Amino acid sequence: MSSLMAPDARNPLHGIMLKVLSVVVFVMMQTCIKAAGPDLPAGQVTFYRSAFALVPIMGYLAFRRELFHAFHTNSLSGHLKRGVLGIMGMICGFYGLVHLPMPDAIALGYSMPLIAVVFAAIFLKETVRLYRWTAVAIGMVGVVIISWPKMTMFSGGGMGSEQAMGAMAVLLGAVMGGFAMIQVRQLVQTEKTATIVLYFSLTAAIFSIISLPFGWSSLSGYARLCLIASGFFGGLGQILLTESYRHADVSTIAPFEYTSIILGIAIAYTLFGDIPAINTLIGTAITVSAGIFIIYREHQLGLERRAARKASPPGA
Repeated sequence: MSSLMAPDARNPLHGIMLKVLSVVVFVMMQTCIKAAGPDLPAGQVTFYRSAFALVPIMGYLAFRRELFHAFHTNSLSGHLKRGVLGIMGMICGFYGLVHLPMPDAIALGYSMPLIAVVFAAIFLKETVRLYRWTAVAIGMVGVVIISWPKMTMFSGGGMGSEQAMGAMAVLLGAVMGGFAMIQVRQLVQTEKTATIVLYFSLTAAIFSIISLPFGWSSLSGYARLCLIASGFFGGLGQILLTESYRHADVSTIAPFEYTSIILGIAIAYTLFGDIPAINTLIGTAITVSAGIFIIYREHQLGLERRAARKASPPGA
């Protein structure tokens, strides 16, 4: 049986188109969450996002005749860890999304790949050389440029304080997301991608119900529709992202993740009247540049490793 990540016919342009489409759908998901209202508990948002994502995900797996096999796992505890880390990251990220201008929340979220590089060096003992450490440091400077004005408003109360909390939440969510990425790196050693995708949505939906006793809001019909739509968009985005990996290498399509900031700025201005501050634009440019450089270095190192394997004689 083929895994979700099994390479079908290689078509990089098709892969790029699917990746960009997944970015559009994920930004639509964020827009729905933002439009649902500023006072919704993050745990409640996470439940809708995770539970209704299962509809397109399970439908997709059933269409590929992989649904039954996707439930088989060799590492239930690993999925539970990934689920806990992922839901903590989602709760923090969604809290930040509803309390920050949308471009700021998206831009601060770009810190997660930088954090993942640090965690990979610490926990997975991966070799990270000077070039990537430099890129991580420069990228973090961009994160500071984006977040610092909001942190200085922390003691001001009102909207300024809410934005400061939102910025801290997004950064904490990025840290949790970095840990989750490390857990996924370990899971892929024994688990199919279909299994990882399915179990994450299942565990996130179940764990987010735990927040119910802490108070969920009574939803208007409009807010409920927005949250349900966010779940469908989230699941559809995951499917499109997974399909993009069938047609192109990760290093080819990964840079197109950063197109989300362009779309996010346009939607935020049109629907919510959010205009990105100059520090957000400068910091985003720095962080995105660092992220793209890290992707480039990963690609170059991958080419070197493949060349070394080809040069090695059989049985060496």
